[in-house]
Amino acid sequence: MSEIEINAGQLGIRYLIDGSQSASLGMFELTVPPGSNVPPPHSHSNNEELVYVLQGTLRYTVGADTRDLAIGQSMHTPRGTVHAFSNPFDSTARALIILSPDIGAQYFKDVAAVMTAGGPPDKAALVAVMSRYGLVPSAPK
Repeated sequence: MSEIEINAGQLGIRYLIDGSQSASLGMFELTVPPGSNVPPPHSHSNNEELVYVLQGTLRYTVGADTRDLAIGQSMHTPRGTVHAFSNPFDSTARALIILSPDIGAQYFKDVAAVMTAGGPPDKAALVAVMSRYGLVPSAPK
């Protein structure tokens, strides 16, 4: 499979391995510019996730644990655990994301379609996309 590049709002996704068709692990590079709009805190019903920072600093939260991950640092998100990320820093962050099993590049294509539909993003449509792929938004605190 060749790489797939997707822009979902301000985020860049470069899918390296799409394992969604074989229910195996997948891998993509995530680019997060400073101050980007990011997905709400959420959990994955069917997937666990590993984030490994390649560039900059990425703020990552798993459950109650929030860390500012620098280059070479990582965090693991078990299936069903609420997690979130952001980049409140001055430089772009880039991270390698591994999902097992993979949700696939199509998820990000579907999110991008909602984000580029015109006007402010339709939150109900985004939640519907998340739900189709087993992502569960966290209840507001």
